Amino acid sequence: MLDLYHRLLDRYGPQGWWPGDGPLDVVIGAILTQSAAWTNVERAIANLKAAGCWSLEAIHQQTQDDLAAIIRPSGYFNAKARKLKAFAEHVHLHHSGHLEALLSQGIVPLRAELLSIHGIGPETADDIVLYAAGKPSFVIDAYTRRIVQRLGILSEEGRQDYLAYQGLFHENLPRDPVLFNEYHALLDRHAKEACAKTPRCAGCCLAEVCATGQRLLG
Repeated sequence: MLDLYHRLLDRYGPQGWWPGDGPLDVVIGAILTQSAAWTNVERAIANLKAAGCWSLEAIHQQTQDDLAAIIRPSGYFNAKARKLKAFAEHVHLHHSGHLEALLSQGIVPLRAELLSIHGIGPETADDIVLYAAGKPSFVIDAYTRRIVQRLGILSEEGRQDYLAYQGLFHENLPRDPVLFNEYHALLDRHAKEACAKTPRCAGCCLAEVCATGQRLLG
């Protein structure tokens, strides 16, 4: 896995990706970016800031309908408004409104608590653990799944299991949040530039170690 990382880093260089201007940016962005392009998320974030709704307390106080109208550019705005309010309410009830108190926990209890909140699935939870809390929990998104599948380094049985993908990184890399951050960003860059829906294997920096690349390039 480190060899793959260095191949990607040599090709694309450091990505300097996320975590925005602080933990709150990460949490809100991680929820809004579900099934949305980041450009649309940025518009929704700008709306939240313009509306004076840029704190968990403000989100908690806002009505769900009004919040949905503010974040409309992000798509699925009614569902996302409910998710944002559920997160804000959880922090309000369990951590006296202090996001830092939630994020200060160890990885295992933090991730478990995040997953207990409405609208927070494994990918969003790991976004928050890695980028907001600065703790090493590798994020598995659709791009990473695609690359791992094409490399042929995960058994057929594991391909439906989020934790099986995550285990490839956790078990074969140093548990370093900076490394996990950069690796995730590089995988997303590679999926957009080379390992797209239709793979562009010619010239791919992973082709010589990729089962799909070897097959398609003959």
